[in-house]
Amino acid sequence: MHTIAALLLVFALQQPLPADSAVRALLATRVRTFPDTAKHGEGIVVGLLDANGARRMVALGVDSNGVFEIGSITKTFTATILADMVVRGEVRLDDPVAKYLPSSAHIPSRNGRQITLLDLATQSSGLPRMPSNFAPRDPTNPYADYSVDQMYAFLAGYQLPRDIGETYEYSNLGMGLLGHALALKAGLSYEDLVKRRVLTPLHMSETAITLTPAMRSRLQPGHDAEGNVVPNWDLPTFAGAGALRSTANDMLTFLASNLDTTARPLTRAMRDARTPRREAGSPTMRIGLAWHILARPSGSIVWHNGGTGGYRTFAGFDPVRRVGVVVLCNNGNESMDDIGFHLLDETFPLRPAPAQHTEVAVDSLILQRYVGEYELAPTFHIVITREAAHLFAQATAQPRFGIFAESDSTFFLKAVDAQMTLRADGLVLHQNGQHIPGRKLR
Repeated sequence: MHTIAALLLVFALQQPLPADSAVRALLATRVRTFPDTAKHGEGIVVGLLDANGARRMVALGVDSNGVFEIGSITKTFTATILADMVVRGEVRLDDPVAKYLPSSAHIPSRNGRQITLLDLATQSSGLPRMPSNFAPRDPTNPYADYSVDQMYAFLAGYQLPRDIGETYEYSNLGMGLLGHALALKAGLSYEDLVKRRVLTPLHMSETAITLTPAMRSRLQPGHDAEGNVVPNWDLPTFAGAGALRSTANDMLTFLASNLDTTARPLTRAMRDARTPRREAGSPTMRIGLAWHILARPSGSIVWHNGGTGGYRTFAGFDPVRRVGVVVLCNNGNESMDDIGFHLLDETFPLRPAPAQHTEVAVDSLILQRYVGEYELAPTFHIVITREAAHLFAQATAQPRFGIFAESDSTFFLKAVDAQMTLRADGLVLHQNGQHIPGRKLR
């Protein structure tokens, strides 16, 4: 006789993805929070891959065939390349990354252990999220002028704060370095490498870094929190961490390939990439090669998200139910994670609507006290600037956003659900249930 738990599991595994009408209703609640979408052309497209292999697209405010920056979902393509090179015997996961870099490049080590390809792919290399010499000339396209020489210079002078492999710490630098090293090993640019090893074998003709004329004609412009169109991002050095653009349909092709159990191109590499290998910051989360694996009562969800200045994205799939979901949004300040998880598992809660805040006027002399640079972590700073009666905040590698006073010392952002308490000598960032202090540097 089946236990109740077993019956619930069987029921969960039989659950189909929501109907188009339900998805459209969900998108309507989220898009309503965007600023004047009819004027600015912001919206969301959801791609659904059903267990029978059928594809559905539901879009609101944007073209369902539109092209979006997918940001850090690019990391899963880099991981697929790595896994494929391992399958072919070209590299090993335990190879030091230094093996594939110029002899002049110095990579930090600790206690006699070198950073390996596996350490980079599992976000446990000990490298920080971003290098401290990251100082973009154009904050609206922050990665465009960061060079390989700058990356090597940072690595040469960096001391790892903890043992390699000890702790999960998400690092754009680490994944950018991995993509760079694999490209050097292959003797190709990262763009040519990902095209040759992943995009062409999977017939993904609408995924690229450099857009074709046809893709450019369907590019959905990215937007900031106020609904302004923002520039697209270019990541020449960190291409493997976030440079790809794609469509919902092409991303469903990628997910379908990850769910394929036949002897097709990349099947073994994709299986290896999603195999859990290390802990990833919580008891319910593990990481394979770039892919995160979230444990749920009915199984697991393999996923990654992405975000650039004007876009937020999500891609995930359930290997047991054989379903997948892609969410692409051209507002860079609206997380899509809860939508993606909820569509894959209806018990996953949707994010509540942000709390309402009332803006008040504050004397300009008080505002001037808060102007300066604040350090919340060695590689994460927030710069507060002032224009007339308005303050703006810009975090490391992020766009500048307006912050609005609720009192002489408390401020809120309209771009994201976050608040700040400001003092003359420091600040506290309140976001996602965390309260992160920062000291004023200047």
